[in-house]
Amino acid sequence: MTNVPALRINAANAAPVNPSGRYVLYWMIAARRPYHNFGLQRAVELAQAHRCGLLIFEPLRCDYRWASDRLHHFVIQGMAANALAFKGSAAAYHAYVEPRPGAGKGLLAKLAADAVCVVTDEFPCFFLPHMVEAAAERLPVRLEQVDSNGLLPLRAADREFTVAHSFRRWLQKNLRPHMEQPPLRDPLAGVKLPPIDTSSLPVGEFDVARLPIDHEVGPALARGGWDAATERERWFDTGFRQYAEDGSHPDEDAASGLSPWLHFGHIGVWQVLDWIAARESWDLSRMTGRTDGRRGWYGMGENGEAFMDELVTWRELGYQHCFRHPEDYAAFESLPAFALQTLTRHAGDKRPYIYTLEQLEAAQTHDEVWNAAQRQLTREGRMHNYLRMLWGKQILHWTPSPQQALEVLIHLNNKYALDGRNPNSYSGIMWCLGRFDRAWGPERPVFGKVRYMTSASTRRKLRMEEYLARFA
Repeated sequence: MTNVPALRINAANAAPVNPSGRYVLYWMIAARRPYHNFGLQRAVELAQAHRCGLLIFEPLRCDYRWASDRLHHFVIQGMAANALAFKGSAAAYHAYVEPRPGAGKGLLAKLAADAVCVVTDEFPCFFLPHMVEAAAERLPVRLEQVDSNGLLPLRAADREFTVAHSFRRWLQKNLRPHMEQPPLRDPLAGVKLPPIDTSSLPVGEFDVARLPIDHEVGPALARGGWDAATERERWFDTGFRQYAEDGSHPDEDAASGLSPWLHFGHIGVWQVLDWIAARESWDLSRMTGRTDGRRGWYGMGENGEAFMDELVTWRELGYQHCFRHPEDYAAFESLPAFALQTLTRHAGDKRPYIYTLEQLEAAQTHDEVWNAAQRQLTREGRMHNYLRMLWGKQILHWTPSPQQALEVLIHLNNKYALDGRNPNSYSGIMWCLGRFDRAWGPERPVFGKVRYMTSASTRRKLRMEEYLARFA
């Protein structure tokens, strides 16, 4: 068996291993998938080393912020897919959906009492880091957190990156060794472990309608789970071929749409890389080491290079930032100095329009393009990638202060987007206010030197008449 790279394993506490435990407990909280999963792979390694069973415990709280039918349905669909995947394997799988706030309190500790040790997922965002930290203090056995987030381990970078082009250059010098250490596709393949009886464990409440969550935000059309994510591979035989040319045009809807499954961990970037490699007839030997700055380093075609820049450079930049700034990645005060200075200087500028949160949420503005993007978000739980940038810029333009704009952006995105509450959500939101960007001229009212975008210019540049009709 291939060992999990040490750089991806972090001891969350100093508690000892319990050699008399009956199983290794894998507390599945972020990489919610059976395949291409370093956390599961590490748990299997430990179970084999200690000659004990493996219990996979996947819980879902009901009191996290923005909990809704939309988010719960997606996660529970993923649980159903996981139950099928683990059925008949060497591991015992148990999903638990909390029926009321606090009902699951103590369950992890109870399971850990019979465990050799506990393995969990490392995720640098939302409430998960605090939840793991709190658990680490209470658990009587060793707790390890394992990083399955990206091609680059969170702890691999030796410095912080404030703009994408410097991070891209660093990746081109440092990423390849980590690409040579992929996870196993199926960590449980061929594995034999002692069985575990889970019949006495609490089941929880899987009827979403009975849960104390927001029932006004209904389920999205997209279905959660590793199996639904795998169905997206078909996009690589259609939309991928036009990605570089048509990816920005809303009418073409040429993006992969993978971000919800990536966010909930139903699919990993390594599997996506396999899909691209198959279409590009690519392997690591094709990496040239040459680049024009943004393209050429992977040794792929135009579509592959463009897609990898989004999947790796921009995605992992967001994860790196949240990892290095766990307490303030979403704070207005954490913006780069130029953005703080210019937005503060222009905070008192007259806005062309002022809209309330309720008006914005209901897409009741004067702007047809913005309204369409907001309706896509509320209806489908997603938004076209290019329009998401414009959407954020306009909220800055139409709220009384940049601080209020940030609050509105976070609330609307995290309430409705399936891929909200993610490092990339926060980096995208903060980009609208200047993060990972530079000062732009000329200096404008409200925006100051922060990059300016308008619906009129967007409409001139992009093909979007069909999009506007669809979300009219």
